[in-house]
Amino acid sequence: MEWKDAIKDFQYYLKLEKSLAENSIVSYINDVNKLAHFLEYFKHDLSPENIELKHLKQFIEWINELGMSSGTQARVISGIKAFYKYLVMEDIIKNNPTSLLESPKLGRKLPEVLSIEEIDTLLQAIDLSKPEGQRNKAMLETLYSCGLRVSELTGLKITNLFFNQGFIKVTGKGDKERLVPVSPKAIKEINIYLNEYRNHLEVHKDSENIVFLNRRGKKLTRVMIFTIIRELAKKTDIKKNISPHTFRHSFATHLIDGGADLRAVQEMLGHESITTTEIYTHLDREYLRDTIIQFHPRS
Repeated sequence: MEWKDAIKDFQYYLKLEKSLAENSIVSYINDVNKLAHFLEYFKHDLSPENIELKHLKQFIEWINELGMSSGTQARVISGIKAFYKYLVMEDIIKNNPTSLLESPKLGRKLPEVLSIEEIDTLLQAIDLSKPEGQRNKAMLETLYSCGLRVSELTGLKITNLFFNQGFIKVTGKGDKERLVPVSPKAIKEINIYLNEYRNHLEVHKDSENIVFLNRRGKKLTRVMIFTIIRELAKKTDIKKNISPHTFRHSFATHLIDGGADLRAVQEMLGHESITTTEIYTHLDREYLRDTIIQFHPRS
């Protein structure tokens, strides 16, 4: 059974038999489409009937590396479980591969953070002799300088670069716009990319206002950003699990470690609630421990 046929039948089932709201149906279908996209991207030629638990675990690892939150991962897994429950009910499959698939724990997890030296090491690993080298350097400098989400980086527009004022305007979750300060280093690297590399591309008409483009002149995907960073990580001796979101985590942590106001960091990250920003106040635990040992009277 082809994926598109199975997904279409599942959609009819949700609409006609389960009588779900349109938004709920869209969410379920999007979840299953993510799995189908994963199989296509990694060239796993598998139909819905041939999926095994090991493939599903690889998929969960992949969406985790893309920076998807535990809550979103849990929802995606729920959607895929509903899909396979439907296939069992319709006698399309006999054994449900999702029966032993566990959802991620939803407890608050401290994010992986890179040191300034590790970020410099990654940037130095970029091969500037390649056409995409300067683009990649400008992208990583922007991720770290501005603490952007991946979608905010890929959607960054030329008309939203206000370098004379030292700001860029980004579109975050819920299409909410915010102004974010940008460092002189990031401005320099973006200008080099725009003036010496991007202007030689044959730009696709739908991407004329997009800053960072692929070699075909089109907007980059978030998967491509992850792939670029994963390949850079392989070239270095950094053992941490690095994703585009790692640069956002590092941006926030380094600001707060340096004494930045939590409200200001919340504004720059585009967090709805300050409780989301507070995860970055874990600081350096060894530093806190050493400080207590050094100054506490009972130590």
